[in-house]
Amino acid sequence: MEKILPATRCGNTEFRWGEKTYVMGVINLSPDSFSGDGLGDDIEATVAQARRMVDEGADIIDVGGESTRPGTTPLAATDFDEELRLVIPAIERLVAEVSVPISIDTYKSGVASRALAAGASLINDIWGLKRDPGVARVAAAAGVPVILMANQRDAPPKVGIMAKVLSDLAAGIKIAEEAGVPPGDIIVDPGIGFGKSLEQNLELLNRLAELKQLGKPILLGTSRKSMIGTVLDLPPDRRLEGNLAVTAIGIANGADMVRVHDVRPTVLVCRMSDAVIRRGTVGD
Repeated sequence: MEKILPATRCGNTEFRWGEKTYVMGVINLSPDSFSGDGLGDDIEATVAQARRMVDEGADIIDVGGESTRPGTTPLAATDFDEELRLVIPAIERLVAEVSVPISIDTYKSGVASRALAAGASLINDIWGLKRDPGVARVAAAAGVPVILMANQRDAPPKVGIMAKVLSDLAAGIKIAEEAGVPPGDIIVDPGIGFGKSLEQNLELLNRLAELKQLGKPILLGTSRKSMIGTVLDLPPDRRLEGNLAVTAIGIANGADMVRVHDVRPTVLVCRMSDAVIRRGTVGD
């Protein structure tokens, strides 16, 4: 029998894993976002997008201020004025304007600390604490959950992708728990893309359930990514159907939360998939 995971408190929301698939809406503030949806410092557009996503069924909004597309030069870990300039005003407005928790997408402890002070209630670390272990201490001190992603851009593996992902995530979990993050406040993400080949990404999707051995909820983020574009030969803004297919497969293989740009159709796919896989109900 599959182990029942403890609920995770995020702000005023409790994620009760196993009852449904939760949807994380993506808000990119970096102007050079890979999918062309960067909002920059347009606060009104950011608030409007977040409201729309919540109306469409998003359970949480993830705000990021640095592009992570392949080929970009990372912002210095100690010089993040531009990132803060984008995310802090946005988070301050969003926590006052929307009813769901706000997540900060960053791998820098300095940005994470400021974002939590502004009202964010979850840290989404695309480097799984490898770049800045201090993120774990920030999360522990604030009592917020953290998402750890397996990122292979620093050393793309040629073979054994599942073993590498499991090893990286286990190392991140160890850092987080030793820093004082409660075990129930850690979510894992296989990191589709991020240094992995097409075949490795497809293998991870097929073997996603193996991440359950870590004893953590699983976040799946495939929205508009190049894996879908390569298979379907389509640009980022035409990859919706491919991502909906991947979302359903991911739920069947154990995903507990999905991170997406297109909330409304994803929510419908999640509801239908949950009705079959979790033996829930579709509703009226």
